[in-house]
Amino acid sequence: MAVSGIKAEIVWGSSYAPLDGNKITDYKPSDDIGKELYDYKSSFETTVEELNPFYREILDFVLARLGYPVIKVEHTPFQVKTAIDEAVQRMSYHAPVWTKQYAIIKTTVGQNLYEIPQFIADNLTYVIYKKTLLSIQSQAGTLEFDYFIKYFQDAHLFSDFSVGEFYILQMHLEMVRKILSQDGSWDVLNNKILQLTPTPVVDDYCILEYRALDSNTIHPSYKSWIKRYSLACSKEILGQIRGKFKVLPGPGGGSQLNGDTLTQQAMQEKEKLIEELLSELEEPPIITTY
Repeated sequence: MAVSGIKAEIVWGSSYAPLDGNKITDYKPSDDIGKELYDYKSSFETTVEELNPFYREILDFVLARLGYPVIKVEHTPFQVKTAIDEAVQRMSYHAPVWTKQYAIIKTTVGQNLYEIPQFIADNLTYVIYKKTLLSIQSQAGTLEFDYFIKYFQDAHLFSDFSVGEFYILQMHLEMVRKILSQDGSWDVLNNKILQLTPTPVVDDYCILEYRALDSNTIHPSYKSWIKRYSLACSKEILGQIRGKFKVLPGPGGGSQLNGDTLTQQAMQEKEKLIEELLSELEEPPIITTY
């Protein structure tokens, strides 16, 4: 049975996409990367003119590194685009912490399921949702404050601290905060429905923290990684194409193609680039109980 929810209403503009209506699901990314991920359309007849500026820049880089125009490169714009898509999607999945974005939605009494845009759901990292205890609105001076802060201050936990103890403390404080503080819980259902727990008992606001690559502000090192990974994927495609024929007939015994060499280089380069992405670009993992 499919899970459904109401379309979340937006309160303020997102830091990533312009507001096109009063629903957050009306959002559409305004940058070149976001448009491709949000509204993917491509075919074998794709031409260079149909590619957006960000993709054309990477296409030129890939073709130049493969030897064009000095030598013929057996690639179509569509084939290079598939390589760029693979690089962008992998970078998007491991989007670094510096690509953080925010959106704010309105919660409704008795409703805990909200439909959110796909580009937010794909990389949703945290939801700031304040629950209420005893089904009443929180007020200053009540028991609804972060008990873990006082615990943290009174326990003198910064004396003789190890890295392992720090992570254990983080797990413990997160659990205490979930139970005793105002922080509510959240989950994503069917990769598009935001579930809030407990169900809101008052109309309030909810902040969505997510990550999204923006071609207008992307860091040069991230763009460089996308270019190099696109090149590796293109080498793999080109190696498979040239691997169909070991030798082309011609004078003097013909010409030997380098399909096997390109395929091997591509596999090695992709492996190194993934290691670089996980160790240098992506945010280190945080141990948590939730």
